[in-house]
Amino acid sequence: MILRQVRMGKIHVDAVRREEAMRAIVRLVEGNVGGYVFTPNVDHVVMAEDSPDLASAYRGARLSLADGMPIVWASRLLGHPVPERLAGSDMLAPIAGLAAAAGWSVYLVGGRNGAVKKAADALCEMYPRLRIVGADSPYLSLAPGHVATREAVERIRRAGPQLLFMGLSGPKQELLLHRTAERLNPTLAFGVGAAIDMMAGLVPRAPRWMSGMGLEWLYRLSLEPKRLWRRYLIRDPRFVGVVWRMLFEPRDERMRLQPLLPARHAI
Repeated sequence: MILRQVRMGKIHVDAVRREEAMRAIVRLVEGNVGGYVFTPNVDHVVMAEDSPDLASAYRGARLSLADGMPIVWASRLLGHPVPERLAGSDMLAPIAGLAAAAGWSVYLVGGRNGAVKKAADALCEMYPRLRIVGADSPYLSLAPGHVATREAVERIRRAGPQLLFMGLSGPKQELLLHRTAERLNPTLAFGVGAAIDMMAGLVPRAPRWMSGMGLEWLYRLSLEPKRLWRRYLIRDPRFVGVVWRMLFEPRDERMRLQPLLPARHAI
């Protein structure tokens, strides 16, 4: 399976539809290759401009799915359109459904205020055959040698899930998955951000019309202005400059073809 990837600054985004993304995830899990899946948004594109570690984490991603309509719109402007938005909050339940149908073991980690247990219960109610082998919400840190983080990774490793959903804020989520990928192999990890909190009912989803118009950021800002104002009003507008700069680069340098799996794992 060959993926068409659009570059935005220092991040590549896979130009896939939902059904293609689902097939890719099946191949990754059944290929037993491990690794991780990210859902880049405007904030990730901007942060990667100044963070070599985050850019490196994205280079290692098995799959990179567009989270946010501005990513979709920017890809069209750059001449290599991404077909649709595939946010972690939209993909968590369908992928859990895939896991239930295929009999994959699943582990959930992250969320706030007991959200992970509520999310696990909600998913099991939706998919009674879903096999959840762990649901954990420890404090995770990027600090080298952090004991609680090391113990949490060891719990996941011992449980041996085929699929891990991690719900943390970025860029901690992406950096942690990148740093722990080798220890967690052959588990496929999926960074779903706030999706665990949403599945638990602790964070409301934006109305569909707002998401479709690219205004989910405004909805979230209205809910948590003290936490999010700097991100949405100061940092993220730099995205316009990233896209503007790329418009002056050769069109063929904004896209590449990339195999989903190494040849030895192709199925």
